[in-house]
Amino acid sequence: MNMNFDSFVLCAATADLDDEPDAREDADAVEFRMDLTDDPLDALDAYDGELPILATNRAEWEGGEAADRGRLDALGEAATFDAVEAIDLELDSIRTERGQRVAAEAREHDVSIVVSAHNFERTPSPADLRKVLDEATSFGDVGKLAVTAHSREDVLVLLAATQEFDAKGECVATMAMGEAGRHSRAVAPLYGARIGYAPVDPDDATAPGQYDLATLRELVDRLRSHD
Repeated sequence: MNMNFDSFVLCAATADLDDEPDAREDADAVEFRMDLTDDPLDALDAYDGELPILATNRAEWEGGEAADRGRLDALGEAATFDAVEAIDLELDSIRTERGQRVAAEAREHDVSIVVSAHNFERTPSPADLRKVLDEATSFGDVGKLAVTAHSREDVLVLLAATQEFDAKGECVATMAMGEAGRHSRAVAPLYGARIGYAPVDPDDATAPGQYDLATLRELVDRLRSHD
């Protein structure tokens, strides 16, 4: 079964699947950060939670902690577990032959693919934003782009691209990291972003500027109720 991104999905980001019961009230899914735990495949094997899993094994060169050796193999194996309904593949990874094989393996198990790109320094130009999202959506079911905002103008650039792709029928997930972009996590769903990420415990944030799970759920729901 694959994860349905026809509407917004709020993921509880965690490296500990034992957090899942505490996430059920507010989350639609769990983003399991395989790279932040010692035995991720054992954890998936033992998982008996209710929420579906988006498995992420983030590379060191994309802000995670997983070394390249065996990283994509482990992600491909994660896709074989029934609870895993989506995997995250970096755009740079899916460009490679091995990344393409992992994507094919995931699709064989009816697992959705989120193709992600992160910019931890800045918000690219509108043209560069579109280029990244074009390529990410061509490879995956969802094109995810996280940028770093230094001003409200940066957020506006990202939201404009989000709305543009949503209007074209493309499935994207966008967010601006950092304090200047924090509010984007709440408002981007109004412009068509299909995935949000938040830790159950605010002390366990996996990216700069994240709200805690309960807060983001409340903000998104309240804003969408007035949309």
